Amino acid sequence: MKTTIGISDPLLREARMLAEREDVTLRALVERGLNRAISTKHAALFKLRRAEFKGKGLQAEFGAASWETLRDEIYRGRGG
Repeated sequence: MKTTIGISDPLLREARMLAEREDVTLRALVERGLNRAISTKHAALFKLRRAEFKGKGLQAEFGAASWETLRDEIYRGRGG
């Protein structure tokens, strides 16, 4: 499909130089940029929230405990 878009002269000059450096057509460069913009929009950006707790760290009885011991204690009584 053909369409017409308006691009500022400085941006078009840079795009043409980039296309030449990468040995691709201007069309391929524009399509790559559009694909990247669309895929970025649809990608769910994950941001881990801060989950800090005030306290004194592990209780003494768990100081040298293995992960398995900690996990078992976390899930004790919860059907896990």
